[in-house]
Amino acid sequence: MTADIQSQDNTRDLKPAIVNGLRMRCPKCGKGKLLHSYVKVNDHCSACQQPFHHQRADDGPAYLTILIVGHLMGFALHITWVQWRPEPWVLATTMSVVAVVGALVLLPRMKGLMIAYQWAKRMHGF
Repeated sequence: MTADIQSQDNTRDLKPAIVNGLRMRCPKCGKGKLLHSYVKVNDHCSACQQPFHHQRADDGPAYLTILIVGHLMGFALHITWVQWRPEPWVLATTMSVVAVVGALVLLPRMKGLMIAYQWAKRMHGF
């Protein structure tokens, strides 16, 4: 019985942690900044002092970003070509700019999401 109580006390809510991670905030308190200098992780939260130095996001955020942007760009390319038939150079330039901007916007959010998931699941020392 004490093991059940102890495991219930150690649970962390996944949904609020992920929302905070996508906002690039501390998954624990939601107040402190998770990242500095675009995708560098702070050593700890400035509000609640939660340590982040042991997170292991590695290449995961890049893979998630490519997966999401690639799928969205595939649909956008198809819809644009079928609806408007722009010149190939216009289509290539426009889609390239949209893909680069999309990836740059999404990458830090995917890093926050992965760190928040690790925190909620108590992975890698969290």
